[in-house]
This record gives sequence, C-alpha cells and structure tokens, in this order.
Amino acid sequence: MMQCPNRKVSRPTASAFTLVELLVVIAIIGVLVGLLLPAVQAAREAARRSSCQNNSMQLGLAVHSHEFTYERLPMGVINPSGPIRNEPIGQHVSWMVEILPFIEQLNAFEHFDQEAGAYAPENAPVRTLSIGTFRCPSCPIASSDVTVSLEDEFRSVGLSDYAGCHHASEAPIAEENNGVLFLNSRIRYSDILDGSSQTILIGEAIPDAGSLGWTSGTRSTLRNTGSRINSERPMNAMAARVDRGSLTVGGFSSFHSGGANFVFADGSIHFLSNSIDEELYVQLGNRADGELLKGRGF
Repeated sequence: MMQCPNRKVSRPTASAFTLVELLVVIAIIGVLVGLLLPAVQAAREAARRSSCQNNSMQLGLAVHSHEFTYERLPMGVINPSGPIRNEPIGQHVSWMVEILPFIEQLNAFEHFDQEAGAYAPENAPVRTLSIGTFRCPSCPIASSDVTVSLEDEFRSVGLSDYAGCHHASEAPIAEENNGVLFLNSRIRYSDILDGSSQTILIGEAIPDAGSLGWTSGTRSTLRNTGSRINSERPMNAMAARVDRGSLTVGGFSSFHSGGANFVFADGSIHFLSNSIDEELYVQLGNRADGELLKGRGF
C-alpha cells in the first residue's frame, strides 16, 4: 500500500493590532471624548438654568399671591429703623419669610417669630433650613459652607441665591429706596408707575462668606442695579465677603455663563446679559422714574 507523503496544513494566522493602530484608535477615542464632554456639560447647564428659571417663576408667583392676599407686596426687610447694615443685629426679617406660605412652606412660616427677629435663638430651626426654591442648581455653595457668629457660637444658615431689587443704584437699604422691595416697603402694583413688565422684582445673587441667610433682610436677600451683572463676582465666591457692619449692598450675579435670571414685577422671567445697556439696566431697577426705556432693549 502506498502512503501519501506528509503535508503541512497551513493555518490562518490571527491578525492583531499593531502598536501604531492602537495609538490611532486611542487618539480617536480621546478626540471624541473631548468633543462629547463640552456638549454634555452644556446640556447639564441648560437643564440647571431651566430649573433656576422655574425657581424664579415660583418666587414671582409667591410675591403675586402675597399681594393678592394682603393688598401689598412683601416688605423687603422688616426693621424698626434704617439704614440696614450687614450684621446680625436687629430684627431684619426678610421678604422671603413673608412668602413662605405661598411656596408650600407654611410650617416654617408658623414656626418663625417675626417679632423676635431673624437672629433670635428661637428662630434657629427655621433659619438653618435649606429651601430648594431659594437655591439655584448651578450654585456649588452649600448652606453648610457658611456659618454665622451668633451669641458667641458659629451656626450654619440656610442660603438664598435670589435677592429682591431694593434700588436702582448702589445705596444703603432704606425706606427711601426706589426699587420694589426695601426697608418696611408696602408697595402695591399701582405704585409701579413705570410698568410691571419693565421693572425688576427679583434677580439672582451669589451668596458669599458674609451671607446671613435667607431670613436676613440684608444684602443676603436684597441687591440693586447699581453695577453690571456679574461684575462683582469673584473667582471664588466663598473667598469674598462684605465687612460686617457695612452699608454696602452690591449687585446681582449668578453662576450661569453670560448673565443671570431675573423676575420682573409682572411675573415674566428674563435672562439678562452681562453686557446689557447700563442705562437701561439702571432704569429696570427703578419702579417709577417716569422715563422712556433707553438702550437696545433686553
């Protein structure tokens, strides 16, 4: 019997990535991730900005409900006298306390003694509350990051990222302010002679290391249109503070890119740009200057 000669059976070799090909793939993935991350971050910020606008709308509705119920807007700050200094001394009950029943915080309102004042020990349980409607989702500062010296103790306070407009220029918080929410103000919509659609009611305001919390009717919850939007925003908000006892109030600011959200007296929400016409911006902070709006609009 004849035998066939041995034959070597060739087997296909498995192909593999070369080092160059692997590096090319890694580079492509890196480029794609680099393109994707900004888009994801932009989408997240858009969602946070939308949520912030919703908070602003809720605050505007609460102020409207207060006016409908009591025939006046909430007082910017309740205090026997002024001007208001940036210090935890006085009654200093803010407008945010007055609107609590209208943002589903009736229990907090009923447990807050307005006569005792914003810094009274008995008001500590309410003063330390962090209320979601008062916080902008884009703000990285937690209430626990801020402490206030009261009665030789350091206690955390609930923060607010929103403030009422007390005046059209930098000035102390006082009874003669020309905004909508100020010292012992009792403004009705009929007092907003320039038109509620052309008058700022509330805007965003970044809390800083000197914040006294949302119950305090100081610069913690009141600001003015005396400086450009975000012009006073430091790189690190917690590193900035206004000296205790100061009459300085300051302007509006936010963690949004390019501007901040504002509630106008008619309840409309507007995102005002950092580059808004300065004269126009000042006019929007005055409830009754009697002048035609200047600038390029908003």
